[in-house]
Amino acid sequence: MKITKSIFNKEENDIDKFNELDLDERSIVFYSESSVILYPYVEEIIRELQNRNQKICYLTSSKDDPILKNENKNIGVFYIGDSEIEKMKFFLRLKAKVLIMTMADFGTYHIKRSKEFPVHYIYTFHSINSPLMGFDEEKISKGAFNHFDTIFCVGPHQIQEFRATERLYNLKQKNLVECGYGLFDKLIRLRSSFPQQNFLSKNNKKKVLIAPSWGKQNLLETTGIELIKILLDAGYHVTVRPHPMTTKKSPKIIKQIKEKFERNPDFLIDTNTSSFEQLFSSYALITDWSGIGYEYAFGCKRPVIYVDVPKKAHNKEYEKIQLVPFETSIRDKVGEVVSPQNIETIPERIEFLYGNDNNFENKIQKIRNDVIFNIGESGKVTANEIIRIISEKE
Repeated sequence: MKITKSIFNKEENDIDKFNELDLDERSIVFYSESSVILYPYVEEIIRELQNRNQKICYLTSSKDDPILKNENKNIGVFYIGDSEIEKMKFFLRLKAKVLIMTMADFGTYHIKRSKEFPVHYIYTFHSINSPLMGFDEEKISKGAFNHFDTIFCVGPHQIQEFRATERLYNLKQKNLVECGYGLFDKLIRLRSSFPQQNFLSKNNKKKVLIAPSWGKQNLLETTGIELIKILLDAGYHVTVRPHPMTTKKSPKIIKQIKEKFERNPDFLIDTNTSSFEQLFSSYALITDWSGIGYEYAFGCKRPVIYVDVPKKAHNKEYEKIQLVPFETSIRDKVGEVVSPQNIETIPERIEFLYGNDNNFENKIQKIRNDVIFNIGESGKVTANEIIRIISEKE
């Protein structure tokens, strides 16, 4: 397969080269939109497909997608730009056997099903959270997830939620496949080869990582400065890893934190969200509703401290589904939830929780195995399903 090096101001060139490929060279296509970089969530799937000599194309609308620097000659990488009109025209003419993406509202806005070829459309998750808390009732009943042929599910809670929603809104049953979560599989694999840490900084202080979600009421924007000061005064080394959208949308709070703490040798801001190193080397993790809590708990088998800021929930009618959202039910099982009014107690809670972390290890592993499908095997299971779908189309 000829590999296309993307040139940002010439996305038309990449589109033309993709369209010139034979169908068997673009049989399996992944698409990464500009708001969510897809590659970390499908890396395990791609690796398994490559092991089986499957040809893969990866389309991206993000100039920051790290795969654009990819040197792997078994993946065709194409930058197709982020113009809504151009993307609409491109996908309406798409010819491929399967298209895998993480755009839940596919089919309701500018990106719709191909009119020229019977593409099989697959949704894959970039979180293990509740799939439907992020959408209002109208989007759920009229569009979200409804235009996909297959949905690759992370765990049983997602299947339960989809089925309950289908009954509630009288929707057609979706083809839901028990796949798992490749990001966890990669994290677990890397963790096993990572040197054992003593969790201490260069100044011999325990390292605490603060890694919140984003939105107006996230941990960093509500109690961030106060919490950082409490932890530093208690003798910890503090690393803040803001969500990329906070860095982009709320630069003011990042600036305030830097101005107040950056001269402190026991403070660090880390914007490299693609690295697991901070997770592996941190004595404790403090978050709010961010999925990084699961990564730390299930990947490192260590408890998490959650600051109970208001949840970012777009679906005000969720209670109609009559299920407790996964992210609400899981937090106190894998750690401890602390009220924003009680953050001064967090140093004490850190020493209690992590001083007894052996009590958590087996408990967290059992929970992990119960809530995530195919631990350590998700790439293989998902690749098998993709190949099965393609074989049925031949």
